[in-house]
Amino acid sequence: MFMRFASLATAITFAMPAVAQQSGTDELFELLMLPDIIEIMREEGVSYGDTIGQDLFAGPPTAEWAATVERIYDYEVMKGMVRADFETALEGEDLTPILEFFGSDQGQMIIGLEVSARRALLDDAVEEAAQDAAMIALADEDPRMMHVVAFVEANNLIETNVEGALNSNLAFFMGLLDGGAFAGALSEEQVLTDVWSQEAEIRDSTTEWINSFLFLAYQPLEDGDLQAYIAFSETDAGAVINRTMFDSFDRLFNGISRSLGRAAAKEMTMQEL
Repeated sequence: MFMRFASLATAITFAMPAVAQQSGTDELFELLMLPDIIEIMREEGVSYGDTIGQDLFAGPPTAEWAATVERIYDYEVMKGMVRADFETALEGEDLTPILEFFGSDQGQMIIGLEVSARRALLDDAVEEAAQDAAMIALADEDPRMMHVVAFVEANNLIETNVEGALNSNLAFFMGLLDGGAFAGALSEEQVLTDVWSQEAEIRDSTTEWINSFLFLAYQPLEDGDLQAYIAFSETDAGAVINRTMFDSFDRLFNGISRSLGRAAAKEMTMQEL
């Protein structure tokens, strides 16, 4: 317990670790280029919102729907939520080895390539070409693709992404239920069954996307750079930052998905009137 009459020196001693931790998480947030990644995810989300409109609504998506999607994918709100959860997830963790790796020239080169590849995949033609290239490389057991597969396994990327996608889909359907989209025709149990039935399809599409994204991103790397990244991923520090990245985005995307579901239900109801 902090005593009322503690000396100024004692107060500063207790305060310093919290300040240092805050500074470290802020630095890491920038080193990982999370503001850039969030902006790309916002663009992906707005495009996804348009797809939802085309798939669910009786007519073409309206200007009101487009504006709603833009509001849901508000960049500043998204960044604020991710930053807050990022700091919470890293509370009490030793950031030194993480900062050393991602603050190095090697680490910054790797992150830069990941962000550039993610941005490039916003173009449908690039995404299709990347998927074709990765599929061929996987069939040929291309050495670089084998390194990618090792990286994916070291970070458990398939399982965590599949879990995240299923949770996001569930949140979307629950949002539809919240908004009365099915007029009571579907129960929560039926929704759970339907979402879980998508697991195999989601696993296949997730595996395809992750392989194509990473194969594209890591093409310019030397084998030694990618091997160093894999080795870091297998350390305790690598496990911490990998878990943190998923934890930081989990609440965001579940919230967005549920909001999209509610908004879609409202739009569907209005079109029926």
